Amino acid sequence: MKTPNVFLVLNGEKPTKLPDLTNYDLVCATDGAFNFLKEQNITPHFVSGDFDSIKSIPNHIKSIHTPNQELTDFDKILQILYDQKWTTIDVYGGSGKEQDHFLGNLHTALQWKDRLTITFYDDFGRYFFCKKSMELSDCSQKTISLIPFPIATKISTQGLQYPLHKQDLTFGSKIGTRNTATEKEVQIQFETGELLIFIHH
Repeated sequence: MKTPNVFLVLNGEKPTKLPDLTNYDLVCATDGAFNFLKEQNITPHFVSGDFDSIKSIPNHIKSIHTPNQELTDFDKILQILYDQKWTTIDVYGGSGKEQDHFLGNLHTALQWKDRLTITFYDDFGRYFFCKKSMELSDCSQKTISLIPFPIATKISTQGLQYPLHKQDLTFGSKIGTRNTATEKEVQIQFETGELLIFIHH
């Protein structure tokens, strides 16, 4: 039985390619991203946000107004999904445009990573915060970067051209960009800190 999962689009750079949405159990968007879905003739199950980026939503589409300005629309829609018992979220439109929004989205994902499985997708690949022990599939010959956020300790990998053996990475000192997967599966383990993984097509 497959894990029920969510397609969520944010108001970042518009993706040029979308997945098969029939593989998702729920389709939703933050307010500004509804414009993109409308252009694609995609009807979401609901749209939420403070609605400062959209004029109106058709009556047949559920809207959830979340006016709290202390939180971002991304954080607020994750809270809605969590309250509804959704746990696996694929996010499109999380990067691009204003880069402070991109960093803010990473900040939000980091806050939620122990409660939700969040994977970001863009036109270049996918990225996510790594669990302390993780096997990545379908990686052969793909470019993989390991970015500490800001520190990750005693990292070990298998299946990469340049493996790590209990090494520390620190943003501003040493990071692990542009490695290549030599195997279909890549194993990553680390002890402490946070590690952001980018897998490029």
